[in-house]
Amino acid sequence: MNSNVAETKNCLHDIEPNLYSQFDGPYATGEIFLGEALLFLGKMKAETASIVFLDPPFNLGKDYGNGKKQDLRPQDKYQAWLYSLIRESERVLKPGGALYVYHLPSVATQLTSLLNELLDFRHWIAVSMKSTFARGRRLYPAHYALLYYSKGTPAHFSRPKLEPQKCRQCGSYIKDYGGYKHIIEKKGINLCDIWDDISPVRHNNHKSRVPNELPMKLMERVIAVSGSPEQLYVDPFAGGGNGVLAALKAGMHFMACDIEENFCHLVSDRIEEVTKQGTQR
Repeated sequence: MNSNVAETKNCLHDIEPNLYSQFDGPYATGEIFLGEALLFLGKMKAETASIVFLDPPFNLGKDYGNGKKQDLRPQDKYQAWLYSLIRESERVLKPGGALYVYHLPSVATQLTSLLNELLDFRHWIAVSMKSTFARGRRLYPAHYALLYYSKGTPAHFSRPKLEPQKCRQCGSYIKDYGGYKHIIEKKGINLCDIWDDISPVRHNNHKSRVPNELPMKLMERVIAVSGSPEQLYVDPFAGGGNGVLAALKAGMHFMACDIEENFCHLVSDRIEEVTKQGTQR
């Protein structure tokens, strides 16, 4: 076992990862594991992943489906766990691979010192966060942090083009592009590091699971920036599986893990549906 994993193991729910489901076909190739995220990464071979996406629980005492509120650890142990996740992620990344870390800005600032030692900084992406409330003596929290680092020069990088946004009522552009309007209409808008066109999945009829999950649009954008067909996408916190499905859509292979069996079951069912739809075409 890797030393980073061994040092942090005592502060974890010691659930060794076991293979839950496996796919090997033209529409889905990869594996789902049931177990703890850090132990899952620790069992992976070095320099195999093209993308590692970390969306860990935020340590706010939320119930992620197990009814035990496991998302609450002493701060020093939680930070040590995050640091070990980052070290293991760097280890499994290929040269040129991309690491994405999604978290609260207050925590992201604590992670950048280690990330800057291990990897090359690319972007702090601000992902719009709406319908929250200011607490205490603080400004209104309006974004989540999506940290994007690479292991050297990115092997795969693309800058997606966005369609200009229009008013829902009148259909006019919400921004004045002046003399560049004809270029915008033809070529679209370059993606920047503020993603204000993405909203959290809050309504149950749009969710694949009850707890919070990341929007499919966000995951598809991450894959569009750093993904490449036949390469490996790694997701130690699979949750509802949007990251895995976005990777499959781009022709990537995957290895994913979740500590909750019901989420492993959910992701496996969603992958089965993708393969069924592909077969019926």
